[in-house]
Amino acid sequence: MGSEETPDRILNAIAEYTPRHVEHSEASPAAVLILVCDREGEPHVVFTERTTHVEHHKGQISFPGGACDESDDCLETTALRETFEEIGVQPEHVRIVGQLDDMVTISNFRVTPYVGMLTTQSEYSYTISDHEVAQVVEVPLAYLMDERNMELEVREHQGRQVLVPAFSYNGHRIWGATARMLHQFIELLR
Repeated sequence: MGSEETPDRILNAIAEYTPRHVEHSEASPAAVLILVCDREGEPHVVFTERTTHVEHHKGQISFPGGACDESDDCLETTALRETFEEIGVQPEHVRIVGQLDDMVTISNFRVTPYVGMLTTQSEYSYTISDHEVAQVVEVPLAYLMDERNMELEVREHQGRQVLVPAFSYNGHRIWGATARMLHQFIELLR
């Protein structure tokens, strides 16, 4: 897959997808942003490594995002606001191209993942929230698309054993809800 066609492929695959919405009255609404940026002509997916100070998922690799605030007019606003708060990406520098299926996490959030493209051509200088984010991790999309880089882990879910995707990259482990969202994103691109 040439890098020239990748942004168009992402746009088309995600824009044409109709996400499944989950109604879960006990789960708090939240949103994340699967942000794709260009690094020297190659698309990368932006992740954050969470600090040990945050309430949920300490030290884990995740997408920028979080819980919906009362001031947010919609979940897309939540994803963009949280991304700005966590890593300093201005909402006007993101083109939202679509969304993936809602997912309920073990921490009892109903997460709506949005997919966005960073519209600035130059290297983005992230402004990291020291409380929430230890570092930004950019992973080449080609690496994530390579099936050899996905592992399947056995996890306990509602009393039964299930196989779930996981990824490792440069000493970082992407697992749990983040890996499930990432897997859906990759499958749509395939």
